[in-house]
Amino acid sequence: MKQLSAFLSGVALCVMTAAAAQAQGIKMPAPSPTQTIKQDFALSSVEVTYSRPLAKGRVIMGDLVPYGKLWRMGANAATKIKFGEDVKLNGTPVPAGEYVMYGVPSPEGWEIVINKGLKNWGIDGYKKEEDVARFKTETQELPFPIQSFMILFENVRPDAMTMMISWDRILIPVEITADIDGKVMASIDEAMKTEKKPYFSAAVYYYETNRDMKTALDYITKASEQPENAKAFWILHWKAKIQAKSGDKAAAKTTAEKSIALAKEANNADYVALNEKLIASL
Repeated sequence: MKQLSAFLSGVALCVMTAAAAQAQGIKMPAPSPTQTIKQDFALSSVEVTYSRPLAKGRVIMGDLVPYGKLWRMGANAATKIKFGEDVKLNGTPVPAGEYVMYGVPSPEGWEIVINKGLKNWGIDGYKKEEDVARFKTETQELPFPIQSFMILFENVRPDAMTMMISWDRILIPVEITADIDGKVMASIDEAMKTEKKPYFSAAVYYYETNRDMKTALDYITKASEQPENAKAFWILHWKAKIQAKSGDKAAAKTTAEKSIALAKEANNADYVALNEKLIASL
C-alpha cells in the first residue's frame, strides 16, 4: 500500500506539474508518451494506441505492475486496439471493431482481456460484463531489459502475425489470425468473370497458398502474354517460380533467364539476383 500510495502521489505530481506548465504556456514532454501503431494485416489492419511508461530503475513485474490484478497495458487512458475485420487472438474469436485491452499478469503467464469500455480511464469504469474475450498467453524472458513499455507486430504473414507486448525483461506474445482465404478466393472467382481479369494476382495467390499449380501456371502465362506486360520481368520471375514448384526445372531455368535479360535491360539488379538464386536452387 505504501508503494501504491507513493506511485499514485508521483502520478498526481506529474499531472499537476504538467497542468501548471500548460497554464503558463510552456510545452513539456509527456512522462509516458502516447504511441499509435497501425499494421496492414489480412484484408484490413490492426491499430493500437497506448501510453509508454519508462522503467526508471523501478521494479516492474510484481510491483509497479502487480500480479493477479487487472492492468491497463500502459499508462494514462486504457490501451485501445482496433481490428478492421474478424480475427482470433490465441485462437479466441474477436469481432471486427474497437476495444480496450487489459492484462492480468502472473509469474506463470498473462491473461489478456479485450473489453468494450472505450471511455474507461485506465481500469476505472471497467465492467467484466463488457469483456469480449479473455485468454491466457505464455510469457518469455528477454535477455535484456526494455526500458519503455512497448507493443509491436512481428512475423507479419498474409493471415497471421504476432503482437509482441514487452516491458523490463518480460515478453508477452499474442498470435493474431484472420480467416481470409474464402474471401480472397471468392473475390478472385468474381474478378475472373469481368473483362479485366487479375491473372497475375491470382497466380501469385495460388502459388503462395499451395493451390493447383496447373491453374497458377495458366494464370501467370496469360498475365505474361498481355501486351502491356511484354517487358514485365517480375511476372516472368513468378512464372519461373511456379514452373519450378510444378517440377519443370528446365522451363523454370529458361523463363528465369528471360527475366534476367529484361531485368538487366531495366537496370533492376534486385530481380537479376532473385532469378540467379532461383536458377541456382534448381
